[in-house]
Amino acid sequence: MMKKRKAKPASKRSTKKVPKRSTKKVPKKSAKKVPKKAAKKLHKKPAKKLHKKAAAKPAAKPAKRKVIKTASKRRPNAAFMTPVHPDATLAAVVGASALPRTELTKRIWDYIRRNGLQDTQNRRMINADDKLRAVFGGEPQVNMFRMTSLVNQHVMRQPGASAQGIIPVASVPAV
Repeated sequence: MMKKRKAKPASKRSTKKVPKRSTKKVPKKSAKKVPKKAAKKLHKKPAKKLHKKAAAKPAAKPAKRKVIKTASKRRPNAAFMTPVHPDATLAAVVGASALPRTELTKRIWDYIRRNGLQDTQNRRMINADDKLRAVFGGEPQVNMFRMTSLVNQHVMRQPGASAQGIIPVASVPAV
């Protein structure tokens, strides 16, 4: 029959002894010995610099939670949706009724595409026919970006007013 060993208490358990490091200082070997005068010059301390105090850092802000917006219908800007009135020159192209600026632009482009007035080589240029030449100020060909500024000269906010009697929409500052 075998005898069971008794467990030793924790304080009497044997632990491995780790050898201690030696406390003797070992001299460092240098590549060259430098004369004392030269050594003083080499170990010269740099001039003291004036240190500016660091600005206090603001406390860390808590992380912002992302707010997930529910999908909603896109609402057009009210400034674009206010009806404008084309003068007689522009009315020959888009019609005489009051319409929002966005719709006015769509109708001009429909007219250009329907009559094939966009230049085939340079698609940015619009070739003017008789009706558009009056809108473009007599120019036979206009850049599409310049076209918007020329069209704005023929747009008014109030119906039945002449171009001289009312402020054109293009010169009224946005509110």
